[in-house]
Amino acid sequence: MVYQNQGGGFGCVQYEQEGYLIPLLGRDLDDDLKAIFVGELKGWGSRRLDWPADLLGRLRAAVAFFVRGSANRDDLFPTPLVLDESRLSEADEAWVPVLTPDGPGVLVWENSD
Repeated sequence: MVYQNQGGGFGCVQYEQEGYLIPLLGRDLDDDLKAIFVGELKGWGSRRLDWPADLLGRLRAAVAFFVRGSANRDDLFPTPLVLDESRLSEADEAWVPVLTPDGPGVLVWENSD
């Protein structure tokens, strides 16, 4: 299946990714991400941003959601998502590349505008 999400802050960029969806359930899970992309970056997006070290550290921490299980493994241990820094130039508001237990993925949330 192909999933689409609007990202990029006021840029309203349409992103899409083929794969499967793993919902992360909980209240206010995107607060730290919004603080970075809406607060710090003022909703202007971050595509190809030269990330300052402190902001990059906050982004690493903000995406470290724990997911259980895997489509490719039998374990049920929670494993954190990890910022995929090899694809950091693709990172934008509501669209951040991550590494999952199953390989490369994208963390998405509702765009600010």
